Amino acid sequence: MYELLKTCGRAKRGRFTTVHGVIETPVFMNVGTIAAIKGGVSTEDLKTIGTQVQLSNTYHLHLRPGDEVVKRMGGLHKFMIWDRPILTDSGGFQVFSLADIRKIKEEGVTFRSHIDGHKIFMGPEESMRIQSNLGSTIAMAFDECPSALAERDYVEQSVDRTTRWLRRCKAEMERLNSLDDTVNREQLLFGINQGAIFPDIRKRHAMEIAELDLPGYAVGGLAVGESHEQMYGILDEVVPCLPQNKPTYLMGVGTPENIIEAVDRGVDFFDCVYPSRNGRHGHAYTRHGKMNLLNKKYETDPRPIDEGCGCPACSAGYSRAYIRHLFKAKEMLGMRLLTLHNLYFYNHLMEDIREALDNDSFAEFKKAALESMARGE
Repeated sequence: MYELLKTCGRAKRGRFTTVHGVIETPVFMNVGTIAAIKGGVSTEDLKTIGTQVQLSNTYHLHLRPGDEVVKRMGGLHKFMIWDRPILTDSGGFQVFSLADIRKIKEEGVTFRSHIDGHKIFMGPEESMRIQSNLGSTIAMAFDECPSALAERDYVEQSVDRTTRWLRRCKAEMERLNSLDDTVNREQLLFGINQGAIFPDIRKRHAMEIAELDLPGYAVGGLAVGESHEQMYGILDEVVPCLPQNKPTYLMGVGTPENIIEAVDRGVDFFDCVYPSRNGRHGHAYTRHGKMNLLNKKYETDPRPIDEGCGCPACSAGYSRAYIRHLFKAKEMLGMRLLTLHNLYFYNHLMEDIREALDNDSFAEFKKAALESMARGE
């Protein structure tokens, strides 16, 4: 159940109650693609840095270790020792990202595994069955994510197919949740809005899927080649067409600046690989923008990554110089410390956003935060 606590302009402050706990929104979901955060981060670490929700990938877990294996282990929560909410994507994004090794039909999509090349078929029912075996808190509908640069005719056909697939997803989830041996009979289904960068297609699709009265809705198919301005323009058009009394999830976005701008447009849920991926490559997110710790100027810098930060790396006193040394020496500890820092930063950015919304000061917070990030160190 989603409770809209208050609004500041179009920004929403909400509370989403699930079978695995309460989610305070706006929220950032840490991306654990294969049921683990890359960079040596444990579930205990995730609780320490303030994680509310973790996201895992249906396609990848279906390949390895196999969703049937996860079900035999009691579901994803027990498998990875995580007792808070988990969202699983549907495999739909792989329809986009594996474009050279897949074939789309009305029934579903035939992939070739990126691991060994064997053929895999996944349609709405298969995606729901895999996610049901995983037992996630929130399951995403199976959709196609067309390129932001796709032709209008193709996008219209793709969106109509995604709507038909959504209806099949809903029917199959209802069936699965009625079975006695289902891991999580309270599993929730979120629908996904598509339409590339065509505002009229986006708005029409949003209104069509809103009629299905699902527990939540996502805006997909952004941050896949369009400009930030185009993304913000689509959000300006589409978010008002989605139910305000349901959580809105912007998939795969993004930078701290993107998140702040999207919150201002009414988005509740976010996920992105940036904090962990950039952390593994020596880049740190701070209140003053992104910094590259591999730069020589940090070679003898005794300061923590971000002075005043409460993450495990900064609060313990690890210096920029030491972390830079770890990366240069290819020691795993460097990646772990910087990944923890970045995930802490993202999760606590959301805490600051929620506090600003609670205090009716989000406009002032947004202005100050964006100016600080733009200035840099």
